[in-house]
Amino acid sequence: MSLPRSIAVAQTCPIKGEVNANLDEHLRLTELAASEGAQVLVFPELSLTGYELGLAEQLAFSEHDPRLAPLVDEASSRSVTLIVGAPVRIEDRLYLAAFVIGPDRTTRIYTKHHLGAFGESAACDGTVPPAEATVFHPGDRNPLVRFGSNVAAVAICADIGQPEHPRRAADRGANTYLACMFVIPSEFAGDSAKLIRYAVEYSMTVALANFGSASGGLAAAGRSSVWSEKGELLAQLNPNGSGVAVVTETSAGWRARTIMRANLQTTTSGSQP
Repeated sequence: MSLPRSIAVAQTCPIKGEVNANLDEHLRLTELAASEGAQVLVFPELSLTGYELGLAEQLAFSEHDPRLAPLVDEASSRSVTLIVGAPVRIEDRLYLAAFVIGPDRTTRIYTKHHLGAFGESAACDGTVPPAEATVFHPGDRNPLVRFGSNVAAVAICADIGQPEHPRRAADRGANTYLACMFVIPSEFAGDSAKLIRYAVEYSMTVALANFGSASGGLAAAGRSSVWSEKGELLAQLNPNGSGVAVVTETSAGWRARTIMRANLQTTTSGSQP
């Protein structure tokens, strides 16, 4: 008998360029999600470094970077698959990527296919972040994530703006779509609408992981969310702060649990099917 499907999103508050501190936050949130039975936990875009394009070259990870060791251990000990964002150097090119870290201690890489750019009006500190294509190369690595009897596909931010991306995921057998995002407030409604449409059109449960604080000079919308294959909102975190949302599919429907961290205090809320 297969385990019920349990999917989680992590909302982080990255510290600029501080990989060790961000890694500690990943470990804390993984512990929270795993304690609620999550089989897979997805983090935001560039979650290990923050959306700091000017530091991407300096902070870039290698394919088998030793800095991932604590996450590999955590995924193994807690039987959870982690999707974590980082700049990754592969041969002589830099990619905006996500590591897929499995309970079997394997590490694979998804590379962002469609690079994006924020408009000038998005900057909240008077600066304009560079277009991603000036820093990264578009990638084509696209591993599927298998957990229990389920199959998930990964997307990174601007990938969701290309309708063929979720379509190809569904064609490959995905029933879950995991989006590592950095969504600013003015774009949250539009990005959410896209993901809801994909959920319904392709009968996929869809997850959006976002930052809960500013990064790279840009405000973050927070509100990391999970929607059912019918487009119903199952769980959503607050606009600000870090935490996890875990949804579990049962014979009676979906059960949701949200946990926000604030000043080292944990608050919880939940809904029953």
